Amino acid sequence: MIKTEKVLRLKSRTAGVVRVVREHYLRDDIVCRSHLIPETCKENEPCLSASVTHYVVPDCQATRDYLEIFEIPEFSNLIFMQTVVNHVRHHAGRNCFSRLRQYVNDIRRQSVVFSNEHCKHCYQPRKEDESMEDWEERQIYGACCYIHDFFCKQMPVIMISNDPNIIESYGCVKVGVLVMTMAGYLQSCWSEFREAHELYDSISASLAELKVSRGFRMMNLSGYSRGKEYADHLPVDILAVGIKSGTLIQGCLWVSKYRSSIEAYVQQNDALNSDTSIVSEFGILIPGMKHRNRAVHGDIVAVELLPQSQWGEKSNALVDDAAEHSGDMDSEACGGEKLVPSGRIVGILQRNWRDYVASLRDDEVSQSKSPGKVLVTPYDRRIPRIRISTRQAEQLKGQRFIVRIDSWDVDSLYPNGHFVRSLGPCGNVETETAVILVENGISVMPFSDGQLKELPVNTSENPWVMEEEEIARRRDLRNSHLIFSIDPKGCEDVDDTLSVRQLPNGNIELGVHIADVSFFVKPQSLTDREAQSRSTTVYLADRRYDMLPPVLSTDLCSLISNVDRYAMSVLWELNSSTYEVKHVWYGRTVICSAYKLFYEAAQDIVENRKLSKELISLIPELDGISEAECQERLVALRWVICKLTEIARVLRERRDEGGALELEGIEVRVQIGKEKAIEDLVPKQPLEVHETVAECMIFANHWVAKKIEESFPDCALLRRHPLPRQEQFSKLIQCAGSRGFTINTKSNKLLAKSLDSAVDPHDPDVNRLLRMMATQAMSNAVYFSTGSVTRDQFFHYGLALDQYTHFTSPIRRYADLVVHRVLMAAVDSEVKSRCSPLGNRELEVLSHHLNSKHRAAQQAQRASVEMFQALYFSNVKDGQKSVSEAVICGLRSNGLVVFIPRYAVKCPVYLRNKEGEVTQPLPDGEGIQYGPGSLVQEGHSVIVVSSNSTVHYRLFDHIMVCISAVWSTSHAPSFLCELLNCKTVKPTAALSISDPTRMKTDFVKEVEGSVRKEQAIVAEADDSQLSELKVLYGQTQTDTSLYHLIRQIKKLSLSVK
Repeated sequence: MIKTEKVLRLKSRTAGVVRVVREHYLRDDIVCRSHLIPETCKENEPCLSASVTHYVVPDCQATRDYLEIFEIPEFSNLIFMQTVVNHVRHHAGRNCFSRLRQYVNDIRRQSVVFSNEHCKHCYQPRKEDESMEDWEERQIYGACCYIHDFFCKQMPVIMISNDPNIIESYGCVKVGVLVMTMAGYLQSCWSEFREAHELYDSISASLAELKVSRGFRMMNLSGYSRGKEYADHLPVDILAVGIKSGTLIQGCLWVSKYRSSIEAYVQQNDALNSDTSIVSEFGILIPGMKHRNRAVHGDIVAVELLPQSQWGEKSNALVDDAAEHSGDMDSEACGGEKLVPSGRIVGILQRNWRDYVASLRDDEVSQSKSPGKVLVTPYDRRIPRIRISTRQAEQLKGQRFIVRIDSWDVDSLYPNGHFVRSLGPCGNVETETAVILVENGISVMPFSDGQLKELPVNTSENPWVMEEEEIARRRDLRNSHLIFSIDPKGCEDVDDTLSVRQLPNGNIELGVHIADVSFFVKPQSLTDREAQSRSTTVYLADRRYDMLPPVLSTDLCSLISNVDRYAMSVLWELNSSTYEVKHVWYGRTVICSAYKLFYEAAQDIVENRKLSKELISLIPELDGISEAECQERLVALRWVICKLTEIARVLRERRDEGGALELEGIEVRVQIGKEKAIEDLVPKQPLEVHETVAECMIFANHWVAKKIEESFPDCALLRRHPLPRQEQFSKLIQCAGSRGFTINTKSNKLLAKSLDSAVDPHDPDVNRLLRMMATQAMSNAVYFSTGSVTRDQFFHYGLALDQYTHFTSPIRRYADLVVHRVLMAAVDSEVKSRCSPLGNRELEVLSHHLNSKHRAAQQAQRASVEMFQALYFSNVKDGQKSVSEAVICGLRSNGLVVFIPRYAVKCPVYLRNKEGEVTQPLPDGEGIQYGPGSLVQEGHSVIVVSSNSTVHYRLFDHIMVCISAVWSTSHAPSFLCELLNCKTVKPTAALSISDPTRMKTDFVKEVEGSVRKEQAIVAEADDSQLSELKVLYGQTQTDTSLYHLIRQIKKLSLSVK
């Protein structure tokens, strides 16, 4: 190592230049990693390929301006000099530097960073009168020459620079080292790559526009004025002082989805500001675009509060141009306009721009005043229109495409951006699916050859087999346990299986067996890095995008029946009567699942003792065997599932006692036929077996969380559900009050008790909607590292557990895979010594990534279901199919918000049109018309007064509506409901998503609970007390007990259905 000096010339506060000398060390062992010299490459680190025609070295400006071209998947094998990385870090902004860092860390890109400034053989000190730009270019070119020689001149090196002086100075100096412009490089090496050329043209036009804009800005400083549309942002140092002193408030900008031009809010990041006491539950209102001052939805901003005389009101009216969705409909369901604290944005602390899907309206092309410049409308209503420069405006009509924002000048009404690529025609299912993925930041690139090569092969010609050495290291459960899975129909990625058996000592053993993905996916492997990047399998209405390659997700890791598989198991020894945990075991196992059941079959087994052909047809594993053997196996399977159900009821009862919440979330399954035709929207029917499986998984997650937190108190990955903010419950409390119910939200236990008692015996939809409102009021559950949160914040509010994690789905969640590794390190010292868990800091960074990806996957799933719901209502031929009963769940100053249980759709119903006319019944009373009248919102009802009627609409009233889908070439589809008549109707039980099985099992559950309590008391008593206890609690013989009689009634199908 050689010590030298690095001279820096820095600007002082008085605008002078200060000469600073710092120590600088040079080394002679720095190499450029490439497979041309295999010994330079390290396992699981990026390395240049030996099979390409050249390496590319972009200079500082090329990296800043054209990084997104290099981000196209086809581009790889780039060398970024340390000089370039330093320049981007200090001059290109955090977003650009983050993208560059992510790029070079991606092994699939086969791109590297070369530390040229510390390499003895290519470092060149800066000359006395040399500008920083000239020194950077000389450094980069010198490093290119060294790399070319380092590889023994086997590989040409192309330096990309748009500076004509650099090309003239270095273009022909050394054979094998070329200096080219970005345009020249694309023309020479990628002449047929249309996407890259279109993106280059778009970026170049945007850069030219930015250059002109900067020219006008300089003219403004010289006295020329174009006129400012917005106020200048305050300098960063002034913003910091203002936030610290409390005169400014820092927060994230959230724009109203359907009032995007007039209504936005700033939600505070924390409660450190002194003015938090006057901030409303919605945040600080930012009224209008002027006060928003060029901030975009998602930006971190600084806000100055306006005088109270200038505060605005939160609107309570339905918008006219589109149906409202959850974002706006869920607020102020029972109240009117409300004065809220208002402010103006004075600075932007962090831009959070992303890729935006947009479209071009026909009138924008014809009305454009500047040739080649058009305004495009983003798919997300919360984003303002973006001005782009393009020569293909006519071709973009009717298309959805991706754009990026480059700048937003103070003298421009709209931000400037550029075209990236086209997604396809509007309305096409594939295009709309691609839109959903882009809008949620989900990448679904095919798995690379490198990832597939490191995985085992399982084909008919070359089947995968277990290794005897690995089997010997595991606990073998194949012959000792009856193991089975219960999943939805069509499930291919089976993560979890279950087992129950009676031990020789009379106790019960409960087992949860999870696919051992960690055996196949090693830390820092290509597959592991890709799984971490995706974080979760994305389930859409008509497809899924797996986190893991198919050879793992649907084959070697999937716990399908009658196939030996590796698993991670948790086995509990439970008391036979109280089901208290006596002992727990964690470890790796070998299992063979006997049955792959789906939910309906499992429920049928529990409820029906007799063997039937229909039941056999639901269980493929029983096909082809004798009836006697079939009966014998079915009896054993039925005992196991019934015992599992009984255990799950006890577990649920204990959590209920601790305050567990039963929240409502109606799911709709899109039934797709041949050729992608949508046949129906089918609400998911709740079965008790759903709760049984879920309870066992919750039990396993809880006990694994306890184990890993005990072993690694500072670096375990857990999941917590924070306390909800009390003001979020205002809608729930008000709506429940409209029916005379009182909701206590002081704790989860009191909330659960209140919801249980808020039942209308004549309308089950009331309780269901109240539970949905409670769900919407909740905070989001998040992953976290135990070392970054205090112990009292580990709890899970909704599940009423002090510790919780995700362990049971490693095929589809990366968090579970991390937990598997931590668990193995906790129970196996050999694993811990070989592969230690992540530290607290790395785990916290990973947690933020997992939370972000988890939210994105959920939002994408919801958007996909909504898209198919809209397609369904657009394609119905029979008009009666779109007529349904709806429940009023929100009141507005010009209409209602209704929920349709049959389709799980929430949409608006207008009672007053744009002309100010209100709904009134036709003379025959069987239809509606609009006419003169008034609409008044009073308390929990809306009153429509017309010349011939007065109609009251109250919360939770039922009305008949006709549903239709509203499609837009610019935005997502939405729903609109038209009132069929002015009458309210009685609740129809058939339209409520209720489950008679659940009502029936609730009664059985109550009886079983009393029996268990009796058994527990008897089990704890000594012989002297036994006779007395039998008198008090005994019910003669078991076969004549009340519990047995209920079972007999159930068997004879005499119970109420």
